[in-house]
Amino acid sequence: MMRRLILGMTMTLDGFVAGPNGETDWRLRSGDEGGKKWIEQSLWQVGLHAVGRRSFEGWAGYWPKSSDPLAAPMNDIPKAVFTRQRSLDLGSYAGNWAEAEVVNGDLKTEINRLKQQPGKDILAHGGASFAQSLVASGLIDEYRLFVHPVVLGNGLALFAELPKPLNLELRGTTLFRSGVAALVYQPA
Repeated sequence: MMRRLILGMTMTLDGFVAGPNGETDWRLRSGDEGGKKWIEQSLWQVGLHAVGRRSFEGWAGYWPKSSDPLAAPMNDIPKAVFTRQRSLDLGSYAGNWAEAEVVNGDLKTEINRLKQQPGKDILAHGGASFAQSLVASGLIDEYRLFVHPVVLGNGLALFAELPKPLNLELRGTTLFRSGVAALVYQPA
């Protein structure tokens, strides 16, 4: 059975994953323990983190030293870092961050290759441009959207690169005390 590609993104009510200059501070204002537990459970369900290079570099400097409950799944689960660079030196990173697979080929070809490997599903998460490219590819099997009760008015929209309308089927909802909603969709 082929692995699924799940896109996990935190976003605003108006569909932005970051402000116009990449700001994400709005995420901190509406989190709660229930939401964090949902994210942790979601992380443990997958067998591979697929991450864009900029997010990978930031996370590789943070998660190995973190005592946050999310640190264990972030550190323990294997990673694939997607980059347009020909090579990427991972030698300075701690733990299995240094062992991440560097992926720099055609996005569709590489995602399909990873989907065909044995193991649990793939969770793609991280930066806006990586997520937008995945959305445009049409290869996402499930969207796990963590929607915060904030409206930015403008910013980096998750679906900005979508080449045509995408019909989705709602598969699950979880509402947290903070007003954050976890929405799970699959392409219809």
